[in-house]
Amino acid sequence: MELTSAEIRQAVRAALAEDLGGGDATTLATVPASSRSVAFMNAREPLTVAGLRFAELAFRELSSKIQVKRFVRDGQRVKAGAPLLKISGSSRALLSSERVALNYVQRLSGVATATAQFVDAVKGTRARILDTRKTTPGWRRFEKYAVTCGGGKNLRIGLYDMVLIKDNHLVALQNEKPNAIAAAVARAREKYQKLKVEVETDTLKQVAQAVAAGADIILLDNMTLAQLRQAVRIVGGRAKTEASGGVNLKTVRGIARTGVDLISVGAITHSARAVDIGLDFEN
Repeated sequence: MELTSAEIRQAVRAALAEDLGGGDATTLATVPASSRSVAFMNAREPLTVAGLRFAELAFRELSSKIQVKRFVRDGQRVKAGAPLLKISGSSRALLSSERVALNYVQRLSGVATATAQFVDAVKGTRARILDTRKTTPGWRRFEKYAVTCGGGKNLRIGLYDMVLIKDNHLVALQNEKPNAIAAAVARAREKYQKLKVEVETDTLKQVAQAVAAGADIILLDNMTLAQLRQAVRIVGGRAKTEASGGVNLKTVRGIARTGVDLISVGAITHSARAVDIGLDFEN
């Protein structure tokens, strides 16, 4: 997942407009326009970095003369106390953009950090960690970018770039012959020949039907470890397998050891904690 400067700038401008409104009353009232400052953005806990370009653009949006020095790159793991950025220039610009800059880096680094924890937990297995569409509205591309910074993989961006036949689709097709899965996959192939087709399955019978129908990926939803192992045997490498449901840091390695190819984790986006990052002015 690559983000363009244009989309980052658009998001940053909207965030600054939301925060500033008619002007930063405190800063305009108390800090002279001529004042200059140096500030450091520092990690206050161990984390995986993401979102530095958002911070840089936030600072420079309010003053083109702001100077920014990077100490790290997105995707890099840092220890508590590590400097991320040095920002020099107008005190007013630094003060007025501080919160927006931190919001982006704290939130996106939180997603990257959570992802890295899951990636570490499955090291040595074949499984890859995937994200889902359970993202903050308007932030999906940003959060999915942060997932890649943490070593995870993007499955699909939205409803348009892959076919994912879920349980409700199958209920709507329950009277189709020879079965709902076969009918759904056939129609998907006919309509969207260039898109990958994934089928969500709840039972081993459905797994066999999805393999027979020629699905590219088979989603194994809320299955036990024994069922996952059996499903992997049924598939026999004819499709990719994706485990979903009940995935957390305590369970993910056991799931990975069943032999599945992919493990999707909604928590890395919808429940990631914003990490502790500070912006401290130099005396």
